[in-house]
Amino acid sequence: MDTKKTEHSNLDGGDPASPWSGFAEVSEAIRDNRLMEYRIKKSWADPWGRKLTIVVLLIIAAGFAYLAGASAGLW
Repeated sequence: MDTKKTEHSNLDGGDPASPWSGFAEVSEAIRDNRLMEYRIKKSWADPWGRKLTIVVLLIIAAGFAYLAGASAGLW
């Protein structure tokens, strides 16, 4: 019986010198089935990502407000 452990690929960030080592956190997020939470947190931590998120949400809210006002006969 062979007791030798199989080597894991570098996709999980086992080797810090590997070009794939930065994907360890993403790989863990996929394993934990929380990739969307990871993406939202990373985007919110980035200043440009936060500004873009706020602008997009404001545009969507303005669109809904416009449609609600139009259906209510305000304009």
